[in-house]
Amino acid sequence: MEHFFEVKAVVTTEKTAKAMGSGDLPVFATPAMVALMENAAMQCVAPLLPEGITTVGTKMELTHDRASAVGATITARATMVQQTERSFTFNVEAFDEKGRIGGGAHTRATVKATSFLAKL
Repeated sequence: MEHFFEVKAVVTTEKTAKAMGSGDLPVFATPAMVALMENAAMQCVAPLLPEGITTVGTKMELTHDRASAVGATITARATMVQQTERSFTFNVEAFDEKGRIGGGAHTRATVKATSFLAKL
């Protein structure tokens, strides 16, 4: 059975490349797309984790293939494709109302939240 999770967000001025400093156009920023994809992956596996354990992003490989305008609704989908003792790998994709805007692969590692934060 496929294990996936989707999250949605509306492109606001704050989520544009111009506002985030990743470009100079008022279109959906790649860093905002990455964050949405990571959020979908995090939520995908959160119910599988024991109390006190969370995940952190460790790798992201993706393409951002098409621009989305302010006001567009973006859907990010993370589909778990591999699980090891300490990590999860996902296929990630993002869509707006016109179709796919990007995708790739994402890896998250499990950490004990208190120990992880204590090392900072």
